Amino acid sequence: MEDVKRFLREAKLDCWTAALPTVVAGVGALLVLVRTVSSHREAKEKIRRARNRRTESLQQAEEAVLRYKQSHPTTDLTPILKLSLSELTKELRGGSLNPEEALYAFMEKTLAVHKKLNCCTEILLESLDQLETVGSNKEGLLYGVPVSIKDNCGYKGHDSSCGVLLHLEQPVQEDAVLVQVLKKQGAIPFVKTNVPQGLLSYDCSNPMYGQTVNPHNLQKTSGGSSGGEGALIGGGGSLLGIGSDIGGSIRIPASFCGICGFKPTAGRLSLQGVRSICPGQKSVRGSPGPIARDVDSLALCMQALLCDHMFSLDPTVPPLPFNMQIYQSSKPLRIGYLECDGFQQPSPSMVRSVREVKALLEQAGHTFVPFQPLRIKEALYDLIVKGIFADGATTLKQNLAGGPTDPTIKHQIFPYNLPLWLKRILSFLLKPWVSSLYLGDWIPLCSLQDYIKDTIAHWRRCNIDVLLCPVIAPAYNLLYCAKNSTILSYTMLYNLLNFPAGVVPVTTVTKEDEEELKHYEGIYQDVYDKLFKEAVTGGEGLPVAVQCVALPWQEELCLRFMKEVEQLEKDSDI
Repeated sequence: MEDVKRFLREAKLDCWTAALPTVVAGVGALLVLVRTVSSHREAKEKIRRARNRRTESLQQAEEAVLRYKQSHPTTDLTPILKLSLSELTKELRGGSLNPEEALYAFMEKTLAVHKKLNCCTEILLESLDQLETVGSNKEGLLYGVPVSIKDNCGYKGHDSSCGVLLHLEQPVQEDAVLVQVLKKQGAIPFVKTNVPQGLLSYDCSNPMYGQTVNPHNLQKTSGGSSGGEGALIGGGGSLLGIGSDIGGSIRIPASFCGICGFKPTAGRLSLQGVRSICPGQKSVRGSPGPIARDVDSLALCMQALLCDHMFSLDPTVPPLPFNMQIYQSSKPLRIGYLECDGFQQPSPSMVRSVREVKALLEQAGHTFVPFQPLRIKEALYDLIVKGIFADGATTLKQNLAGGPTDPTIKHQIFPYNLPLWLKRILSFLLKPWVSSLYLGDWIPLCSLQDYIKDTIAHWRRCNIDVLLCPVIAPAYNLLYCAKNSTILSYTMLYNLLNFPAGVVPVTTVTKEDEEELKHYEGIYQDVYDKLFKEAVTGGEGLPVAVQCVALPWQEELCLRFMKEVEQLEKDSDI
């Protein structure tokens, strides 16, 4: 009997031993499932709290505006919205308007624009308190001017989310240097604006705050990554905003929304407190810059920021004040120009805008020289893409972890998750159908410094002062930005070269442009050319801009060129 009992015990133990790996695997899978469900719930709750914070700030702002209007029943704020920045600053400093009137006028307009375009992440209610102290900065160049700032521009006590869950509920401890300087110059930052998830997109949508749309057509994107700024200023809710640009992130939304935007040389303005999604990346340098309705506003903002206070707060910035003499110069220029960069065929309206502006400038006495970028495909893939994602996009993927991926970037993010060997195989296999495709490794193959040196030498041989070229236009249909990165060659090149560049709206898409677009085939006639055509279709009436470029540290010359383009275009419409 004892033998039988022993046999049964041993048989039972053997059974459990055999089943143990299966049990452990099952428990492990269950734990993974529990963690996934828990993480998903946590992400949803974090998103809910972020949306609630935004709703609360908007409601409080609405209540503040209502209280102001009830206590000032005879005050009409509407005329303030029609003023240019230079006119507004003149009236504020002269005393015919006060900062309170200006702030409530633009806060009310911002609330209305946001309801239509979904462009704000939160109202900075501290701006109402700043009204009590702004009088001490009455000599500031931006005294009493309400200013909007991009989400990633640090404002004490508020998130700089960059559109990702990782940075939610982590309020920054101090204002970005640029915010400190704006306040010193009397400006009143009053709203933070929307960005795409992870910033590295020229669309403007994220899982927390949703899609920002275009003020000229709600079925089109505002562009990005400074898309909230573009939409808000294009919609009339702000006169002046601060964005950032690492591949066109100021210039593209300015182009899409029919306003002016300027990317200075990286290092001319302080980046301290302006959050990057890939900190430490040095090849393609980002730069903060102004966005506004006109070029004079850009110049005034640069003049205000390039002051001793900024040079003191951030000693890494070269102490170069704004040179008004260069900005106001009327000396004839030698202007390089291009209609197509040889990598992505522009839309018909992009080409026409350059031709029309060239004709106006020639009539004004300026000289034009054909100019073509050097080795553009090599620059785009070997230097720009591999520079930004030198770590194989590891940092970006880490920042995107822990939450859902926004639909606007899914096509863009997908290749980053593929193993290197598979990227190389796919790149080889798909080459016949996608001639401009790149899915390979991320190690730079040629010298960035050599490319910059060669480009400047080419510029010198052409003996040009500035460059006129296209910028992406018109605004895309929704959900197309992530599907086509090749068109970014028109903007990213000047981040790589670290040349200052800005955009000026000059025309709108015509019926003839739309008709010509039907015959668009592109340079490679591949899927990217097909997608670009689809993206810009249906753009009749949308704004089209041109891009103006200068050599490094020549911001004033670039802005002077932009101002001349703007003035000649206005005069031609009279």
